[in-house]
Amino acid sequence: MVTIYSKSSCMQCTATYRAFEKRGIAFKIIDIAANSEAYSFITGLGYRQLPVVVAGEKHWAGFRPDIISRLA
Repeated sequence: MVTIYSKSSCMQCTATYRAFEKRGIAFKIIDIAANSEAYSFITGLGYRQLPVVVAGEKHWAGFRPDIISRLA
């Protein structure tokens, strides 16, 4: 399962959702503005920008169509 940590009004987050949908990859979204534990989790990984995508052992920040296409 893929988890996307995001917040509202995030253009890169929306682009990431669309890329996963286009490839038929299931994902869940966690809004870090409403979930302080999620915010702590992604900052603990060292990320300071959104979205943060966690796919199994892999994780990255930002809209990365190159990585998303390798998951399909």
